[in-house]
Amino acid sequence: MRERPDWRATAERFGFRFHTIDGASYWDESACYAFTLQQVEDDIEAPTAELHAMALDLVADVVASEEAMQRLAIPEAYRDWIADSWRAASPHLYGRMDFSYDGRGPAKLLEFNYDTPTALYEAAFFQWIWLEQQIERGMLAEGTDQYNLIQENLIEAFAALARRISGPLHLSAVRDSAEDQGTIAYLDDCAQQVGLATRRIAIEDIGLAADGRYTDLDDRPIETLFKLYPLEFMFGEAFGKALPTSRCLLIEPPWKAILSNKGILPLLWEKHRDHPNLLPAFFDEGAPLPAGWVRKPLLSREGANIELRHASGAREQTDGPYRDGPFVRQQFHPLPQFDGRYALVGSWVVGDRASGIGMRDDNTPITRDSSHFVPHIIQ
Repeated sequence: MRERPDWRATAERFGFRFHTIDGASYWDESACYAFTLQQVEDDIEAPTAELHAMALDLVADVVASEEAMQRLAIPEAYRDWIADSWRAASPHLYGRMDFSYDGRGPAKLLEFNYDTPTALYEAAFFQWIWLEQQIERGMLAEGTDQYNLIQENLIEAFAALARRISGPLHLSAVRDSAEDQGTIAYLDDCAQQVGLATRRIAIEDIGLAADGRYTDLDDRPIETLFKLYPLEFMFGEAFGKALPTSRCLLIEPPWKAILSNKGILPLLWEKHRDHPNLLPAFFDEGAPLPAGWVRKPLLSREGANIELRHASGAREQTDGPYRDGPFVRQQFHPLPQFDGRYALVGSWVVGDRASGIGMRDDNTPITRDSSHFVPHIIQ
């Protein structure tokens, strides 16, 4: 696939500031992934919708069970707050499932990213710009499509949120993360398109008033907060103890702490054993797995602290800050290889709707923060 000669300038013009990370291109349009419509509809979209429904059903089980909360290592001080957010139907915005899919057999769920999923802007917006420009320039045939309703559904989800809240929506991320700041800038734009008043604040600048409410830099109460910051990290912050009493509506909601926890994988397997889109998964102690397995911390991101054992006995491992666990083990299901690159399908759910995909690939079987984002087409 021929790159657009001006793609970097185009990325800068559209606010895609993290297209290159540490001197290496994160966005990669030297290739694209091609799907048939049947593959998209039958092998990705339909299983995504089904797995999402199964996951929500499981949340209902977990919030009713102290034992399940304990298995997920959810701190006791926050369990009632998490359960209450589920029973109150606190609104949620979006999430991403990661699949291994080779175009032939069933897509296999590797994990949920339902609390702080990134790669959103490039999936929802920039790969669509790439598609339109490649068609305009004759590099792709007229009528070439993409499985991508992400932005359309995000705007509808923000419209639904606008009917539920009063006051502004604050959006927050770590100040110095270009990727996270780019993501909330994109979400800010989507929210404003439906008339939501928005304000941005760095996570480091959130204050705590004497009455226990969160405040912004102008000492205004934060009533609704979209936070691109892991909930378990918030538990450890100075303001973390005030979360249950802060009267702040969080997005993603507290109940997403259950789905962002990799302990959901063995719980799903226990409830839906032999489902074609699930892999056998078990909590680490006494995991009855065959020779090939992947060991993951309950809480980890961007491929950190993953241990992979191939059926041959060969091992691969990544470093990171989550080495203390606890862990789950999942049967190893290799990512498909194309031209020496291991491809991962990120399937997006907005609200409760399967909405599109983003493709990332890496030169190792473990998808890390050094992976590339590659556009896709339906042909």
